[in-house]
Amino acid sequence: MRSEFPEAVTEAVGLTAAALVLGLWAFGPLAAVVFTAGFLGGLALWLALGGRGRWADIRIPYWIALGLFVAHRIEEKQWGFFAFLSGVTGVPTPGITSIPVISLVVISVGAWLLVPALMRREHPLGYYLAWTFFASLGVTELAHFVVFPWLIPTGPGYVPGMVAVLVLAPVAWWGCGDCGEDSLVSSVSVSGSKRDAGRGGEHATRRGRSVPPARR
Repeated sequence: MRSEFPEAVTEAVGLTAAALVLGLWAFGPLAAVVFTAGFLGGLALWLALGGRGRWADIRIPYWIALGLFVAHRIEEKQWGFFAFLSGVTGVPTPGITSIPVISLVVISVGAWLLVPALMRREHPLGYYLAWTFFASLGVTELAHFVVFPWLIPTGPGYVPGMVAVLVLAPVAWWGCGDCGEDSLVSSVSVSGSKRDAGRGGEHATRRGRSVPPARR
């Protein structure tokens, strides 16, 4: 895993930069900053904390969050989130088949679907993608409450997608916690195993050597 880490850092930085550029191209500066905050935050968390949790630790919040993300996107589509976004930012809504939109879907959702396979292999890029997944759904999506409502000319109101975020964000926070905290338990277990192994070897050595007679 360590031998793959330098290459994974390059790939992660490249994916994060690509998400920012494509976001600017598709939605303009304000929306791009909001949409890529999860990638930037996920990259920072990954570089700071590394690959701590394992796939077994995050699989439950991952699958729940993925299902809620689908429900969130359905709510956005049903109530016209991108038309709303275009109205408050003044940037025309890009076509769903436009190059930047398709590329963003591949970089984000497409890459996030690789998390199970990559984390099972303990590939560093899998941990980066897991961090960006949970950071995007747990932090970026909060813009439905802390950013977008305040851009409505008539005053704060409903933003398409915000209902699903009420459940989605806490699940993503759960995933972030499992990405970081479970590793501490693992490290304690590993260090404990090493101590036990050392003690076992010491006892074996004592059993295998002769004990000198006690002095009188």
